[in-house]
Formats: sequence, structure tokens, C-alpha cells
Amino acid sequence: MTTIAVIGAGPGLGAAVARRFGREGFAVALVARDPERTEALAADLTDQGVTAQGFAADVRDPEALTAALDAAHTALGPIEVLQYSPLPHRDFMLPVLETGHTDLVGPIEFSVYGPVAAVRQVLPGMRALGRGTVLFVNGGTAVVPHPDRAGTSIAFAAESAYGHMLHDTLAAEGIHVAQLVVPGAIVPGHDRKDPAVLADTLWGIHRDRHGFRHFADDLDAS
Repeated sequence: MTTIAVIGAGPGLGAAVARRFGREGFAVALVARDPERTEALAADLTDQGVTAQGFAADVRDPEALTAALDAAHTALGPIEVLQYSPLPHRDFMLPVLETGHTDLVGPIEFSVYGPVAAVRQVLPGMRALGRGTVLFVNGGTAVVPHPDRAGTSIAFAAESAYGHMLHDTLAAEGIHVAQLVVPGAIVPGHDRKDPAVLADTLWGIHRDRHGFRHFADDLDAS
């Protein structure tokens, strides 16, 4: 059995992805700041027949994040799929003219240092398997910057560049790196942005292994 590690796991998209990949035989490592939340989610998934375990880590603490991923590998098996999809803090979304250099520390830690630390931690295991998938989930500002959301616009652009470079560099090793852009909010019941629909989309990206950037919905739908 191999593992999908969902970083930023919560009751919406994270839980839906866990169920979707769990149905395909993956163990699920749920990584988030709140240990009670991850433990409750893991218990719910276990009741549904999915092998799951929670691991507490703040994505802005690279050492804690890499320790959580190491513990997940030990407890559940090699990490074949890494999904990086934590929800950005609201204070990252200041207007551009109100954004000073110190206001960018959090967004960069969140969307650059976190992904880099996570990928570097799981990459040796993927190489040992001879396969792997890294999935970045971002909002629409990863593609079209918004002047009222300067922090995420800047940090998501950097995360996108990092992911695209990984995509080009790791493809020859059987490791697929892709980004799913979700314009606007994740909306239960939406025909394209419902959590279960997005989970199916992410499963398809992992399975089909075509291209770097994918869109959950039209950008003007944000």
C-alpha cells in the first residue's frame, strides 16, 4: 500500500480527496495544524473503510512539516501522492498599496517554503518507488493577480513557478507535478467546484498525467 499525504486537510476538499483516493486503495495521511481536527477526520475515514491517520503540522514551520511527512511514511507506507492545498489566511489578502514587505513573510512561508519543504521530503521516496504525483491546489490569483489580494497573488505566482519547474524536471523520472486552479470558492453542490467533483478531478490528473496547469472552472467564474 502507498500513501497520499493531504497537506491542509479539512472537512471539505481534503476529506473528499481522502475518500476518493482511499477508494483506490491508498492510505491517507491528513496533515493540518489542528490535531483534534485531523484525528476526528481520520476516525471518520476509518469508519468508511479508508486507512487514515492524522499528523499535526503548521505549513509555515518547515521542520514540523517534514517531521509530519516522515512520520506518515513510517506509519502508513511510502508517499506516492502529495497534495498541497492549505487554505490561505485572510490577512494574506491585503490591497497591494497596503502591502509592505513584512506582510509578504506569511504568504511566502505558506506558499513557497511549505511546498518546497514538503516536496524535498517526499521526493526520495517517490524516486525509490519509480513513480509519484505532486498536486498543487491554488485559487485564481495564481493565474490572474488581484490588486486586493496582493499576498496570495504574489505567493501563488511563486508556488506556480516552482511547480512548473518541477513538472518539467521530474517528468522523465515518472513523477508527475500538476496544479489545479480553483477560481473563487469551493462550493458544495456546484457542478464543477463541489469537493467531491474536485476530488474526482484531482484523481483524474493523477491517473492521466497530462500537462501542468488545470482549471476547475472558468476564471471569470471567480
